[in-house]
Amino acid sequence: MKPGIHPDYHPVVYRDRSAGFAFLTRSTANSDRTVEWEDGDTYPVIDVEISAASHPFWTGKQRLLDTAGRVEKFRAKYARKAR
Repeated sequence: MKPGIHPDYHPVVYRDRSAGFAFLTRSTANSDRTVEWEDGDTYPVIDVEISAASHPFWTGKQRLLDTAGRVEKFRAKYARKAR
């Protein structure tokens, strides 16, 4: 790799506040806030609203939508216009 053309790639903690879940990874993202990690070192922290720990698809707590009712409503709406 050529020196001086790549962004700074450093350890960062991503924290999902809604699930109380955090993980340490490497990223080019920056943050002014820091957090002390389990290893005793301090890392920049980026708070996210949703992650795999809180997303309904990954947790299995997704809501089922009444798609049949929506389809029928759509057909009824546009069937009137077609006449």
